[in-house]
Amino acid sequence: MGSNSQPGKDFLTTSRPAITAIVVSYFTGPVLARSIASLREQAEIGEIILIDNGNFAGAVTAAVEESSGGAPVQIISGQGNIGFAAACNLGATAARHDYLLFFNPDAVMPAGGAERMLKDAERLARPWLMGAKLIDPDGTEQQGSRRETLTPWRAFVEASRIYKLAPRHPYFRRFNLHAQECPQNVALTPTISGACFLLHREDYAAIDGMDERYFLHVEDVDFCLRFANAGGAVYFNPNVSVIHFKSSSRASPVKIEARKTAGVIRYFNTHFTDAYPRAFLWLVAGLLWLSFGLLLVRRAIGKLIRLAGICARTGIRGMARARAISARRSSR
Repeated sequence: MGSNSQPGKDFLTTSRPAITAIVVSYFTGPVLARSIASLREQAEIGEIILIDNGNFAGAVTAAVEESSGGAPVQIISGQGNIGFAAACNLGATAARHDYLLFFNPDAVMPAGGAERMLKDAERLARPWLMGAKLIDPDGTEQQGSRRETLTPWRAFVEASRIYKLAPRHPYFRRFNLHAQECPQNVALTPTISGACFLLHREDYAAIDGMDERYFLHVEDVDFCLRFANAGGAVYFNPNVSVIHFKSSSRASPVKIEARKTAGVIRYFNTHFTDAYPRAFLWLVAGLLWLSFGLLLVRRAIGKLIRLAGICARTGIRGMARARAISARRSSR
């Protein structure tokens, strides 16, 4: 992937709109309409490609119809749930504009957000990849908004929680950086989130887009590493705060965590087999699956506790009703 030594060259010759926004939806829910509306308000976005990986009948069309004006929306459906990475590639193939903005269906772009990302990229030499600052509805920065490079050692530190022994030691640096002070300006960052990122279409194609072996999660981590290894620069932009609602899909949280765990292990086996002993990779994989198993146990216990609470409350109400009926009969 080549480098352009003239920052801003493409912007000087590109008239608005310049961006194709790509949104992948899987049973997203009501927030999809808000997400699409926020994108249609961006003058720099010339088209929105909405990949329907699975939604209730009429839900996608209704979400599009709730907003009016702005960029036209092209809906691609009928392919079934092909996964996030494959859907992103499908959208990129259909794109007509120079820049690709990948945007989650449960996220909301602020007014002028696309314009600010383009302007902040003017001084950067291609190839560049830019992510936005992801925030919760209360304005706090989300975990995953900016991250270190994910390595087997860093995953071991997270899974074993040995960072608690010396949280400031450089050997125990954590993966997510949201707890650290946020940069004031656009800054080089090893890994940004796939929930919102912008780059030139040619640079996306130069590394063959997303790796479709990842069905859901980790594909963005893999993409950032491959992009950097190909000579690109990854940036975090704190000037654009995107509200990310999270967990809006009806997808099973257990299946999501299982795919995330499998994805991380695939990522390590793809990129780090030469740098780490095989035994250590096995150890990390075991810890990750153990963490997943503990998650299942916690969820199961939580369900049992909630079920017991419901049964107890139902039983108490039932006894109260029985006593009331008995009292009424006795008074007759």
